Amino acid sequence: MVQISRRSFLLGASAAAGALALGGLAGCARPGVAGDPVGPGAEVVRRLEAQRRTAGQAVVAAQVTARPVQVDLGGPVVSTWGYGDTLPGPLLRARAGDLLQVRVDNGLGVDTSIHFHGIAMSNDMDGVPGLTQEPIAAGESFTYEFTVPHPGTYFYHSHSGLQLDRGLYGVVVIDDPAEPGGYDDEWVVVLDDWVDGTGRTPDDVARELGMSTPGDPAPGTGGMGAMMDHGSMGGMMGGESMRSDLLGGAGDVNYPYYLLNGRTPADPVTLTAAPGRRVRIRLVNAASDTAFRVGLGGHAMTVTHSDGFPVTPVDTDAVLIGMGERFDVLVTLADGVFPLYAAAEGKPGHAVAVVRTAAGTATTDTRPVELDRQVLLGTALSPPEPVRLPRRSHDNYLSVDMGGTMAPYRWVLNGATFPDTAPLTVAQGQRVRMRLRNMSDMFHPMHLHGHTFALVDGGARKDTVTVRPMQTVEIEFDADNPGQWALHCHNAYHQEAGMMTTLSYRA
Repeated sequence: MVQISRRSFLLGASAAAGALALGGLAGCARPGVAGDPVGPGAEVVRRLEAQRRTAGQAVVAAQVTARPVQVDLGGPVVSTWGYGDTLPGPLLRARAGDLLQVRVDNGLGVDTSIHFHGIAMSNDMDGVPGLTQEPIAAGESFTYEFTVPHPGTYFYHSHSGLQLDRGLYGVVVIDDPAEPGGYDDEWVVVLDDWVDGTGRTPDDVARELGMSTPGDPAPGTGGMGAMMDHGSMGGMMGGESMRSDLLGGAGDVNYPYYLLNGRTPADPVTLTAAPGRRVRIRLVNAASDTAFRVGLGGHAMTVTHSDGFPVTPVDTDAVLIGMGERFDVLVTLADGVFPLYAAAEGKPGHAVAVVRTAAGTATTDTRPVELDRQVLLGTALSPPEPVRLPRRSHDNYLSVDMGGTMAPYRWVLNGATFPDTAPLTVAQGQRVRMRLRNMSDMFHPMHLHGHTFALVDGGARKDTVTVRPMQTVEIEFDADNPGQWALHCHNAYHQEAGMMTTLSYRA
């Protein structure tokens, strides 16, 4: 059973007591920006949220309950945790500028939380236990309330331990009041890798990787730990057998199922429409350890948005979407029956849906040729001028090196694991440039909370960027949202093993 994670426990015991009660954080900072940490309860955080609110602001209220559920995956029926009896959880929808109020009732027997991934909200609503809030205890409730500033495709998920690798996720769509349209239909597509309820839980996977979980024996009393190496793990653990020509090391876990909107390829979901219809597909990768190569058989697609923000439209045959990333694509439907195919990158298996505009039988187990033609990554995109980050010189340069080992299973930022990583300190109003340098042989989708950054190379606006092995990506952003913000790898197991730090505002 998932309990509070090592990350939440260690930080919660020290930081939460001070940060959440006093509005500040204790901790040693890197030289460069002096001052006291600006905690989630600080006056400047409350004042900024008050400025976002307007007279007559629309309020969108929702309620979700995290609870044990039985979910039909399209044949297999699994016991898991979710926000409803189907996957993904309820769709939350608002318009840019609205006040979103989401009450979360915890029907689990353990602590939980929700993070609204990609939304630049008030720091006290960011949903990271021990950093921005106390965890939501079993049987308790918490209401997240914040202004949603930007339109786009986002998602929400638990930020407690490995709960993301169960069923605790859903999609948030923030509509643009000035949306130009240009499409006839919309389809939200959520990709996932699945193990829970199949004879294993995410905690079992963590133990097989060599991580400790609550209730495990102390080191030296029978744990797997250092007996494992990257190439020796069979069964669930793929080790170095998981390789991608685009991503290098493609993951640590070989899942029994890959899902599209909660269904296996044995009984896929179907989009039925008329030929010639133009469909906006909102792609969300909610997986914990798997990138997906996605294409629609017999079609090209036009990428229009990445991580919620518009990009200069570009045609491609397929996209490669890392964990936590989102792409919006436009497709004009041909006449026939076609697979929307999501190959688990570097792993055996796939997720699939059926697009039907005519009678006929769909082929759901054959990889479309589109996946082996032009494949687009988020780092290749560029923004239209209206959403480009205004050009200015940077005031603060930060460097983050990614590394790790499989034996012991330890993933680090700047040589340390969270909560022992040194905070990355900034001051409000600074233009920050950050170097993300991957010194490992595995890809890492790096996610920054509370901000949308710009890729220095190309300029695309993103909140999650896939950094490939032995490569460097530089990003820039304006430090305009004070608080304490997580920066971490969105591989759930890497994050839980310590691959996380904080972007720490000082004043």
